[in-house]
Amino acid sequence: MNEEKKIIHYDALVVGGGIAGGEAALNLANSGYRVLLVEKERSLGGKMILLSKVFPTLDCSACITTPKVSEIARHKNITIFTESEVTTIDKRSENDFVAQITKKPRYVHVEDCTACQLCEQACPVSVRDEYQQGLIGRKAAFIPFSIANPKAAAIDIENCTLCGACEKVCPTHCIDFTMQPEQFELHARTVVMATGFNLFDPLEIPRYGYGQHKNVITSMQMEREIAPTRPFNTILRPGDGKVPDKIAYVLCAGSRDASVGNPICSQICCMYSIKQAQLLMGALPMADVTIYYINIRSFGKGFEEFYQQAKGMGVSFVKGKIGTIKEKENGNLILRYEDISEGVVKEAEHDMVVLSVGVKSNPDAGKIFPQGALKLDPHRFVAQTDLMGSPAKTSIDGVFVAGTASAPMDIPDSILSAGSASSEAISYIKQHQEA
Repeated sequence: MNEEKKIIHYDALVVGGGIAGGEAALNLANSGYRVLLVEKERSLGGKMILLSKVFPTLDCSACITTPKVSEIARHKNITIFTESEVTTIDKRSENDFVAQITKKPRYVHVEDCTACQLCEQACPVSVRDEYQQGLIGRKAAFIPFSIANPKAAAIDIENCTLCGACEKVCPTHCIDFTMQPEQFELHARTVVMATGFNLFDPLEIPRYGYGQHKNVITSMQMEREIAPTRPFNTILRPGDGKVPDKIAYVLCAGSRDASVGNPICSQICCMYSIKQAQLLMGALPMADVTIYYINIRSFGKGFEEFYQQAKGMGVSFVKGKIGTIKEKENGNLILRYEDISEGVVKEAEHDMVVLSVGVKSNPDAGKIFPQGALKLDPHRFVAQTDLMGSPAKTSIDGVFVAGTASAPMDIPDSILSAGSASSEAISYIKQHQEA
């Protein structure tokens, strides 16, 4: 049976432990406020901690994220709930937001786990590794990834056979299959929504062959192949393990396309594709990399120079819309596309295709508040009620939005957005301070 609901009190609730949520939590905590940071995944860091490098500087993404995540984890004013879900938030008064939180069992006592991985070695069950984007397998008893925080084992109970092999080898006896979900009732004075974004599912565009052709992958899968914590020791195409010679990128895969319900530009796809192309030219000097695009939107500081640098390195750019992708017997792929500059339909053969998938909203944010109190915009992002004057403000006074929960944006803009949200939250707390 579940334990009784625990009632807890904090100054601020931050929903989402990615780069924006973490930054907002740190700003609040450094100002002396007690913060509860709730993250649905097993580790803090969001999508940024899984990236290779950042554009346009090519700084190591993990080198930026892991110190920040460690600072969050060690901060005396921050309490972290991972594998947890905020089910509802109700505003009772200007100074009291009541949230219902479910904390799922990890089946491992994190404080006792030494991350020795003996449980992982003993576990007989293998499943696809979601943190490596399904490129390799993992065990049902596993550490999510090498730089996860908290770095502790977890039991995938849905795939676990309860054989007990992991328990037998655990030197600290921290595995506990009797753990149950915990229910919390949180009282907070302000809320920051940093629920992030979803990536477009390329299965919604069948003509690209994702899920059918083994060597058509997503940009996030390629990100894992070139990251320092990558699954392989080099770049391999998943169909046969061959090192690819001709790699194609298909831009706007699920962006700027009303037919799949996402008519807006995702803002990051051009530049992360160019970043990956440059990294591939370094990792595979003999490979040909071609980017098929509609328009290159290099709008940020240093972005145009980064684009021109990729051209200088030998990356080919073809202005053309991909019609279909077909697979040959040897696993190579035939791209049929309209060459816009020449006004003719052409075909090109590549041995690996990367779909530069776009950003979609995470509409879960709107479901947390009763009766649609938190308004969403037409694209299902959290609506910003004062975009020019105070972009963190939402339709609920005292609830603020940070990062890509409000719109597509890159990492620096997400951090700036988090700064705005935390500043507004601090102002709100001070304004409604009880005498």
